Amino acid sequence: MDNADTPSAESPQEPEYQTGFGNEFSSEAVPGALPRGQNNPQKPPLGLYTEQLSGTAFTVPNDRNRRTWMYRIRPSVRHAWRFEPADQDQIRSAPCREQDPPIGQLRWNPPPFPDHPTTFLTGLHTIATNGDAHTQTGMAAHIYMATRSMTDSYVYNADGELLIVPQDGGLRVRTECGVLHARPGEILLVPRGMVFAVDLLEETARGYVCENYGRLLELPERGPIGANGLANPRDFRSPVAAFEDHDRSGQLFVKFDGKLFVVETDHSPLDVVAWHGNHVPWVYDLRLFTTMGSISFDHPDPSIFTVLTSPSPDEGIANIDVVIFGDRWLVGEHTFRPPWYHKNIMSEFMGILYGVYDAKEEGFEPGGMSLHNSYFPHGPDHDAWIKATTSDLEPQKLADTMSFMFETRYPLIPTAYAGSIPALQDDYPSVWHSLERHFDRRTP
Repeated sequence: MDNADTPSAESPQEPEYQTGFGNEFSSEAVPGALPRGQNNPQKPPLGLYTEQLSGTAFTVPNDRNRRTWMYRIRPSVRHAWRFEPADQDQIRSAPCREQDPPIGQLRWNPPPFPDHPTTFLTGLHTIATNGDAHTQTGMAAHIYMATRSMTDSYVYNADGELLIVPQDGGLRVRTECGVLHARPGEILLVPRGMVFAVDLLEETARGYVCENYGRLLELPERGPIGANGLANPRDFRSPVAAFEDHDRSGQLFVKFDGKLFVVETDHSPLDVVAWHGNHVPWVYDLRLFTTMGSISFDHPDPSIFTVLTSPSPDEGIANIDVVIFGDRWLVGEHTFRPPWYHKNIMSEFMGILYGVYDAKEEGFEPGGMSLHNSYFPHGPDHDAWIKATTSDLEPQKLADTMSFMFETRYPLIPTAYAGSIPALQDDYPSVWHSLERHFDRRTP
């Protein structure tokens, strides 16, 4: 958008995209703005400034090295001075010990919208954290509830990348690389260190955010699944170059080392006219995920539902796995088809985007969430168990459903906000109280 007008939700035409995951992209909003044959010419075209945004250390192996070269109207050092502490409201970062880790399982109804206007940033509420933003381990799970667009305010996160999961209402996300749309059923990633702003495509918007402090999210290895299936790289969409060129005053927020700061600006920081690289935002439609499963009996571990992973130094144990449960066929013979009862080494933060989760018949609603920390048992509620053990095992299509899970190696500690809101269900464990004894010592 090479004009002086900030984009608005009143013009929600679908943006243009480039496709692929981890690709080396290049894009220019004005012909001739992108240098040819080198990254840093003495005089960049069109009087622009050269700037590199690094997502990883320079010497990280090539297969996971992330950086983007930008050619912009003003360098970002014009913004990075006189930062002042900003009101963090309900935004928290790890380590955060506002209360002790929960002993038991937790679940929340959808929290109500605040009674005052909020943007994506001011409506961000942290639910739980683990690890340490300073040492780049762990994550934070947030929700957002927005009633207006971020007009002339911008933000970037120096602590980690942000995976945005809309649940109700679409978003128009303006970034230094261009514009993306994300609606319920899609996920959108903003890279660490990249400036962005969020507009609403409807009157209100609600959703979830995974803030990843650790190694950048990547596609999981497929192992014996082979070369195809799960989330295919071609379905990830990154923007084409678009820029804002105006001299209106505004505010730039930065989240750094767990704190929020703000600086006054006299122009838009989204003034990148051309860029090339692979440290880029993207959007992905979860309904394009190719679900794998058993076509005989039993069902595999839920790792087959992994869309993205943030590996840890310990092989096979993720800092974060992003897992989804969407439409799929259940065909296993003489098989208990919902998730089995289990105690997991990983901690699970879960939410519903739409529909019904097959292991919970009541009490788990779209916009709500649950937290099952490591080694606390959980599984289907009583009604789901009855249904799964008595129904005829005909092929069954689970349709119009989408749930997600942020699975992480460390226990998640709820914030004071999460532990005090009325949406917290004080009777959640009662969903298992009706699971009675059926033991019969006679030989079956």
